[in-house]
Amino acid sequence: MSGRGRVRRESGQAAIVLLAVVAVLVVTISLAVAAMGRTTIDRTRAQTAADAAALAGLEGGSSAASRLAARHGATLITWTEIGDDVTVTVRLGETTATARATDAP
Repeated sequence: MSGRGRVRRESGQAAIVLLAVVAVLVVTISLAVAAMGRTTIDRTRAQTAADAAALAGLEGGSSAASRLAARHGATLITWTEIGDDVTVTVRLGETTATARATDAP
């Protein structure tokens, strides 16, 4: 066999290996971006649930805060009322968020 045929066959194998490496990198990067997107969405949803629960807690207390957090898919972890201020912490999946609402002017 001539040296020229071997070089051509080896360069074809290198192209296949390079293509496989690029495909693995694309899949890995896509999965990382998707995970970051899910984390950002969970954080936003948890903060929205905490904000709503804190506002509900001003008028209806802990039970109202818990119900509103549940409507947003979250669980009320803590509820604290000090004077005109209500502070809540909620958990949505692996994410927690805290919010404060006040009746003070």
